[in-house]
Amino acid sequence: MKMFLLKKTNTIALALLLFISCSSSSNNEDTSIKPQNNDFAKIVSVEVSGSKNAYTFNVGIQSPDIGCSQYANWWEVLSENGDLIYRRVLGHSHVNEQPFIRSGGIVAIAIDQIVIVRAHMNTSGYGTETYKGSVDSGFTTFTTEKDFAIALEQQQPLPSGCAF
Repeated sequence: MKMFLLKKTNTIALALLLFISCSSSSNNEDTSIKPQNNDFAKIVSVEVSGSKNAYTFNVGIQSPDIGCSQYANWWEVLSENGDLIYRRVLGHSHVNEQPFIRSGGIVAIAIDQIVIVRAHMNTSGYGTETYKGSVDSGFTTFTTEKDFAIALEQQQPLPSGCAF
């Protein structure tokens, strides 16, 4: 009987200790749940060359590519209102090349026109980590709303497949 009570007391104490350690937090610890952005492609750089109404964009993208089943399948240039100006379709995944840079154009914009550059994943859609700016003033990081111009996912040109 004494052995049974000892085992029961130890089990209760262990359960209580586990409960207390899992439910307590210090004042310095951030316990809020934050969404993960690991499934989305993000723009990491934008460089532009050319002349008025004939610019080439060199866009750096970081994406969680694993092959054709999950890869960044395009990047695009949008007006501030969400109108598609230019889309560069990516024909394959970039598993072993991260981040990667791809150029595209001719992008017909004015030197001072503000545009947004963003990337798209074939599995998770648009990321919110974009770049915004103009040829004249340069581009800086910008966060868009998740549903910003979401209907463009159905607008041509769209990828016809993935090579590898």
